[in-house]
Amino acid sequence: MKKISILSLHLGYGGIEKCVVNLANILCKKYEVEIAVSYELYEKSVFPLDKRVKVVYLNKQLKPNHESLRKALKSKNPIKILKEGMFAIKVLYYRRKTMVEYIRKCNSEVIISTRDIFNAWLGKYGKKEIHKIGWEHNHHHGNSQYAKRIIKSVQNLDDFVLVSQELQHFYEENMKSSKCQCIWIPNFIDDIPKTDSSLQEKNVISIGRLSKEKGYLDLLKLYEKNLKKYPDWILHIVGDGPEKETLENYIEKENLKDKVILHGFQGKEAINKLLHSSSIYLMTSYTESFGIVLIEAMSHGIPCIAYSSAEGAKELIHDGENGFLIPNRREDEMLEKIDLLISNPEKRIKMGKEAKKSILPYTSEVVEKKWNTLIESRNHYD
Repeated sequence: MKKISILSLHLGYGGIEKCVVNLANILCKKYEVEIAVSYELYEKSVFPLDKRVKVVYLNKQLKPNHESLRKALKSKNPIKILKEGMFAIKVLYYRRKTMVEYIRKCNSEVIISTRDIFNAWLGKYGKKEIHKIGWEHNHHHGNSQYAKRIIKSVQNLDDFVLVSQELQHFYEENMKSSKCQCIWIPNFIDDIPKTDSSLQEKNVISIGRLSKEKGYLDLLKLYEKNLKKYPDWILHIVGDGPEKETLENYIEKENLKDKVILHGFQGKEAINKLLHSSSIYLMTSYTESFGIVLIEAMSHGIPCIAYSSAEGAKELIHDGENGFLIPNRREDEMLEKIDLLISNPEKRIKMGKEAKKSILPYTSEVVEKKWNTLIESRNHYD
């Protein structure tokens, strides 16, 4: 049985980490799968992981000290800053040392890297006969320096997997002189609900990490305006993150407690239940590389509305068919489309049916075949 290693920073909360777990869960059906993890943030993966997948933690005693370092810098106490700064350097040193050692000694036939720093180490220290695959989840967002860094990191890899067709075309165009092959393999949902949302309940939902780039404060301000016209509709926000306190304070200040519910991080079963009782999905992200949450919503037959600034949404939402794409973060147009779907149940249902059809290329069966084809694509022992 062919052995595959996946290099991961951690197995805690995060979009990349969820994708790592999902990939390991489908690959372990056919291969021996091992995840090499830099940091053990929790006793086990926060996302359900197949028992057949082996996890190797490379730094069991060390964890990043981002929050402590931030507090030290804020305090302006030189002793605290020096102490936390030195510890941060130690963490980064051992992150590199342990991952490089793992790559050098790894006896897997295939290694999949999930970060640009891992790409570079894999290309430099991975054995010649190993099939080396880079896997990029983030969008460059027009940042040429970021794109150049990514391109440089994959130069010594065999294949480079992009989660959107737009990214695949971009990197392929900018890597014409490279031997590394750019391949589109989207993220996927691991199961499709047997029944769809009725789209009759007065619930709007948004799911994601509560961070600034997700635009949740913008969402609250939008919804506050919408409530004046539709006071019986409720907004559900699922997720956790650094902006949670800011959102809680805004909800308290604007007296929205009865109209907006922050559910925090929820497991798969609870999310499916919330989606099943929702009628509209809203995304106000400033950036979004892929948008797996949109596919999850569409799998329940829910029409989605997103700003076009969320690049990943542009591949998933066909404007006017399975949802709406709002250009240039136009708030008035976003409110107009929310109003249209709330006031027109027939429109919701029609778009919901199209949304359900849209998920077919993103099922686990389709994506699993794409990964298997890539893994078996060439013999690296020639």
